[in-house]
Amino acid sequence: MSSLQDALKASEALIDTEVGVSSWITVDQTMIDDFAKTTHDTQWIHIDPERATAETPFGGTIAHGFLTLSLASRFAYDCFEMLPGQVMGINYGMNKLRFLMPVRAGARLRGRFVLKEVKARNATDLLRTNLLTIEIEGEETPALVAEWLGLAVFED
Repeated sequence: MSSLQDALKASEALIDTEVGVSSWITVDQTMIDDFAKTTHDTQWIHIDPERATAETPFGGTIAHGFLTLSLASRFAYDCFEMLPGQVMGINYGMNKLRFLMPVRAGARLRGRFVLKEVKARNATDLLRTNLLTIEIEGEETPALVAEWLGLAVFED
């Protein structure tokens, strides 16, 4: 049996189970400011703490939704290792994504992954769909939930 077939069989046994929880990461104002510079999204609710405190219900600045989403890669590094015979992993995109709660500057986030589906696309590619929940420490409502697709590419 090939490495891909072994990985498929092992993964199928994990469907609907939690397959990883990352460590916490702090989203501070410096990270938010750096993201704003990189993306040219300098809306004041992200980069002006005084104005955001005075004029929003958030009590200060909030992270960009796409900054929160971009941390998914960091969380995945905590949770997933290369499978035997796998030569690379590729972000294949999102099917569904919802931003549910703003992330205040200084908040700590972590990612939680539940395997929802796995299938062989061809002789080398295993497509895995995970439900990703990015949690905010101390909050009941997560920052976001997303259905994230990833390709595990195996040697031919």
